[in-house]
Amino acid sequence: MRIIISILSLVALATLSIAAALASDGGAATTAATAAAGTFTLVTEKAFMGAFAVVGVGIAAAGGGVGQGLIASKALEGISRNPAAIDKIFTPMILTIAFVESLVIFTIVTIFLVK
Repeated sequence: MRIIISILSLVALATLSIAAALASDGGAATTAATAAAGTFTLVTEKAFMGAFAVVGVGIAAAGGGVGQGLIASKALEGISRNPAAIDKIFTPMILTIAFVESLVIFTIVTIFLVK
């Protein structure tokens, strides 16, 4: 679990550093700021919103993947211990995996709506 948290932290830091580099771009952003007042702050806000959107999608996908893996693992463990219970375990497992996947999809849609 620590490895996953470390990887997600590194991805978040890399994304924020890319967003900061985009926000502090002296070329196009400064030209746009001199052309119309307040444009530079809009570019900065959009860059940070994009960075947070990427991090949010990454966390949602990683969390959904880990959750689905644990669900399938425990269901298969239960089936292997009691093969007669396959009918009672398989259908709730599929429904739970579908619910977890729908949460990931809702997260992605929400991020696009906010962005």
